[in-house]
Amino acid sequence: MSVILITGSSTGIGYAAAELLARNGHTVYATMRNPQRSPELQQLTDKESLPITVLPMDVINDQSVQDAFDFVLSKEGHIDVLVNNAGIATWGAVEELPMEAFEADMGTNYFGAIRCIKAVLPSMRERRAGCIINVTSVAGKLYSNFHGTYCSSKAALEALSESLAQEVIPFNIRIAIVEPEVIETPIFKKANEIPANTNYPNIKRFFAFFAASIEMHIPPSVVADVIDDIVSGKSTKIRNPAGPGAQGLLDWRASAPDEAWINAPAVDDESWIVSMEQMGLNVRKYMGADQMVHF
Repeated sequence: MSVILITGSSTGIGYAAAELLARNGHTVYATMRNPQRSPELQQLTDKESLPITVLPMDVINDQSVQDAFDFVLSKEGHIDVLVNNAGIATWGAVEELPMEAFEADMGTNYFGAIRCIKAVLPSMRERRAGCIINVTSVAGKLYSNFHGTYCSSKAALEALSESLAQEVIPFNIRIAIVEPEVIETPIFKKANEIPANTNYPNIKRFFAFFAASIEMHIPPSVVADVIDDIVSGKSTKIRNPAGPGAQGLLDWRASAPDEAWINAPAVDDESWIVSMEQMGLNVRKYMGADQMVHF
């Protein structure tokens, strides 16, 4: 059984992964920014005596990251698996978003992962053993309008993962990427509002797509299952799509010429709605709303 540290464990994918891995016998250190504000995982741990230790850690703070890793290493002597899951999402037109939005998404989704990687790598390298799992997204390969901050941060983590994998393979350290599709998690409720006077009316399509996708009710547990497959060795691939439609979305983008992909938003609303319905997404009711969709 492995010693596993997971970031962003208060809700969603991190919570589901912590629970599943603990139930499967692993020793889990589940980190989150403020455990007092998110007591559910601790309550579950206490109720069922799961091998989970909830720790405070803010991935955008150097000292917080170092303190958490030092604590786990002092208790266990090693960390077998790091799961970089902590993430935030911002949406909006590049022109209209403040610079702080780009810095925030990169700060958590990319630089936060790097902080954790740098904190764990020395001990993994010395032991010549370990696995780092970076949770990106299909958005790390499939770039959509009004999602530039999030897509950029996930694409950066994808690129870093490949580069890192080549650096650490001589030390028997494995890097794996998990690419979830749209998963029903609280991340949507935590994202920013769009101003009513936006100059980009097509953003209504963006919200309609995600609202319809959430109606598919794909739970975080499907991503936890993929993470568990990597930890157990069932999957040895570097890239691991997560969710029933994830591979299809990635294949769809890969098969489309770049120019066709970029020109797609120029179609009229009805044509766009029909194309989404062909994918099984009921976006029409959201396109007819007077107000922007709120999750």
